[in-house]
Amino acid sequence: MGILDFLTGEFIDVIHWTDDTRDTMVWRFDREGHEIKYGAKLTVRESQAAVFVHEGQLADVFMPGLYMLETNNMPILTTLQHWDHGFKSPFKSEIYFVSTRRFTDLKWGTKNPIMIRDPEFGPTRLRAYGTYTVKVTDPGKFLLEIVGTDGEFTMDEISFQIRNIIVQEFSRVISASGIPALDMAANTRDLGKVLAEAISGTIAAYGIELPELYIENISLPPAVEKALDERTSRGVVGNLDEHFRYKTAEAMGQPGSAAGQAMGMGLGAGMGMAMGGGAPGPWGQAPAAPTPPPPPPVEHVWHVAKDGQTSGPFSKASLGKMVADGALERESWVWTPGQDGWKPAEDTELAELFTVAPPPPPGA
Repeated sequence: MGILDFLTGEFIDVIHWTDDTRDTMVWRFDREGHEIKYGAKLTVRESQAAVFVHEGQLADVFMPGLYMLETNNMPILTTLQHWDHGFKSPFKSEIYFVSTRRFTDLKWGTKNPIMIRDPEFGPTRLRAYGTYTVKVTDPGKFLLEIVGTDGEFTMDEISFQIRNIIVQEFSRVISASGIPALDMAANTRDLGKVLAEAISGTIAAYGIELPELYIENISLPPAVEKALDERTSRGVVGNLDEHFRYKTAEAMGQPGSAAGQAMGMGLGAGMGMAMGGGAPGPWGQAPAAPTPPPPPPVEHVWHVAKDGQTSGPFSKASLGKMVADGALERESWVWTPGQDGWKPAEDTELAELFTVAPPPPPGA
């Protein structure tokens, strides 16, 4: 073996990347002056891709496998100079390793409420959040459109942009769905699929896709949720009396239990107080207030007609005195408000005045 062959073997590069992180998407193979020797070995592992960049232009993309950087598998080398002089001079290029695995458990959510027109509540606001998964599908496009010359590109550097795209499309999908807010929880799976399809066209231009997108929760504003809770509580109040009676009967049916003993003592005390006249009403209610007496009847006043002249009004007591004095007789015409015309006194309630008056004296 000549010295030239020895030096050539000693300077052969082994280019590879072992990812020991969970968020690195792109890593650039660093070499002083970006000099990669002719015949270097390139190892691309599963869930990786290697992008070869020469003089600022994307030259090739290598999928998982072992490669020798020579002219037989790199047509770009045929345009390089000086590689065939001496022990084949190195060429200045860059190799970027791109992770093609799925980046999971990424979070998204609406920073501000989304205004929609709900068919039941009218104009209202919604909040939502969930998770998604990202995967690089086109390493070359991803490097050109997103990464650029960044030597170490992480998921955090693009997650903010993806979240903005998800929220924007979510607002459009929710507004156009027409699904009532109370029914959205039962349709989150379908909404997630529609949302992922709506986003796929936009992020495909970045060389990535979202294999999975989940909507974990869609919530109403706190004020609306409070109103719903109050309405639900009112619905339960209608059955409280029946529930209370059931629990009471259940406790009374278990005399050995503490609840039964307490209930028995409470009922015994209540019955004793009721017998003593000082107990409140049934089930702890206060006794009803006594019914006030009816107002006294309005006393009628009467008018008397005699010889074409009327006198009065007279009270019934005054007419009784007039009967006793002989000033009012059975045939006398009388009238009181509410009576239909003038009538003889004996045809009205004044007839009783003549029964209690003494009869005329003998010989009168």
